[in-house]
Amino acid sequence: MREHPWKSAASYWEPARFAGSAWYQHAPFASWLVDAIEPRTVVELGTHNGFSFFVFCEAVKRLGLDTTVTATDGWMGDEHAGFYGQAVYDAVAETTAAHYADIGELHRGYFDEFAPTTAEGSVDILHIDGRHRYEDVRHDYETWLPTVSDRGVVLFHDTTERKRDFGVWKFWDEIRDRHPSFGFEHGHGLGVLAVGENVPPRLEAFLAAGRVEGAAIRAFYYERGRRISDAAVAWADAARYAAASAGLADAERRVADLESSTSWRITAPVRRVGAALRSRNSR
Repeated sequence: MREHPWKSAASYWEPARFAGSAWYQHAPFASWLVDAIEPRTVVELGTHNGFSFFVFCEAVKRLGLDTTVTATDGWMGDEHAGFYGQAVYDAVAETTAAHYADIGELHRGYFDEFAPTTAEGSVDILHIDGRHRYEDVRHDYETWLPTVSDRGVVLFHDTTERKRDFGVWKFWDEIRDRHPSFGFEHGHGLGVLAVGENVPPRLEAFLAAGRVEGAAIRAFYYERGRRISDAAVAWADAARYAAASAGLADAERRVADLESSTSWRITAPVRRVGAALRSRNSR
């Protein structure tokens, strides 16, 4: 029986590593997309803890592609993602160096700083996931569009999120009919926009199937994504348990160090007198 053109073995891959993210449920499609179009360059605008970036890097690694995946972020946060400190960037950099040194690149700074230094027509996958106001996502798209190749695809995260001042949904509604597109509704929404004139054959087949089998495609990737988010919950629980255990072990070690110290032994008589007085006063 022939496999559907909108899924492959890559659609079933489990993430090699997790990090806190609202993007868990799109990992299966991201892996499929890398498999389907074999990009030369992937650029991500907005990386935070690095989960989506690691998914792209892992797919490239597993497929043995000669691809560069670039994460561009200020690693300071914003009013949508929240603000955070240096530790977040350090963790992403450490994972990248340890597992994706020949694939991943980190560009720390504002998106606009790196657009002029990115070769025109060089990016095959552009993932836009920065600040989510309407004017922000429109600006990011228009600024980076010249860098997208003639076979390129743009991904927009949070296309179904309408809380607070999120405006990706509005921009997606405006632009999705200008080029071949498909929209996922789960995981806060993911818009897939084939902006290049030469759409890769497997992506073209996916988009054609989407016009006929859209419900089946969404159901399949919803279920695959749900499994990933469930795994992420288990990972987070294990991480919290490990942290709590490490904290307890550290506390026990400090107590043991204290009790074996010279000062603890010297002050033992004083503690015994204090204990005796407390016992006498409690009678």
